[in-house]
Amino acid sequence: MIVLLMGVSGVGKTTIGERLAQRLGWRLVDADDYHPPENVAKMAAGVPLEDADRWPWLDALNRRLRAEQDAIVACSALKDSYRRRLLAGIRDARVVYLYGSKALVAARIAARKHRYMPASLLDSQFATLEPPRAAIAIDVSGDPQSCVEAIAAAIQLA
Repeated sequence: MIVLLMGVSGVGKTTIGERLAQRLGWRLVDADDYHPPENVAKMAAGVPLEDADRWPWLDALNRRLRAEQDAIVACSALKDSYRRRLLAGIRDARVVYLYGSKALVAARIAARKHRYMPASLLDSQFATLEPPRAAIAIDVSGDPQSCVEAIAAAIQLA
């Protein structure tokens, strides 16, 4: 099974993903590690990515995920088209939509230092976001471990 943890920057995809992977004994695939240097440079400069920037990145992630047996993937996957491309050909996938208020997410981003994602891109992330219609929705206002337990129960691996 592939479990996609998706949402805007700052909702805790990596933090929750690391804990969930440890809880389940699965591998965590962090989508941030797969961005080509050109994408990283754009984002670091405060320039939002366009779809054309994302397609090769999502295709590379898809190839990586197809090689996995059981894994958690932490990826913004903000649009339905991104999620479809990321999970194409994967028979058993669950989408977990991590969400929180804009104020909460902005406070979290202000309190952290990301290697290339500036706080100035948060508005563009919320503007791009297409909340999934069919997903496990997890409010991240609670602590990360509570989110992990809710996800594990929802994917029936508790």
